[in-house]
Amino acid sequence: MRLPVIRGFAELIDKEGPEKIEAGIEVLEHCSEIRGLKDEELEVVGELLSNLFGALEVSKDIASGTAKTEALNNFMKRVQGSIDT
Repeated sequence: MRLPVIRGFAELIDKEGPEKIEAGIEVLEHCSEIRGLKDEELEVVGELLSNLFGALEVSKDIASGTAKTEALNNFMKRVQGSIDT
């Protein structure tokens, strides 16, 4: 996951709504099921999906009143915490 990418997607959600991100997730999930993709290509799809889902989470925190920077930092702390355990 890359914080700048998540931030960019969260800004898109703020401007356009979550529907575009959700549509992108749907497309990428379908792509991940295509036979014949190389491992490297699947890694890219997975990374994009992680960033899109992360942006949705950050966007929800921002909508509930959390400051943008704090929402991003809180999300990355949760991710780091799940990796460390």
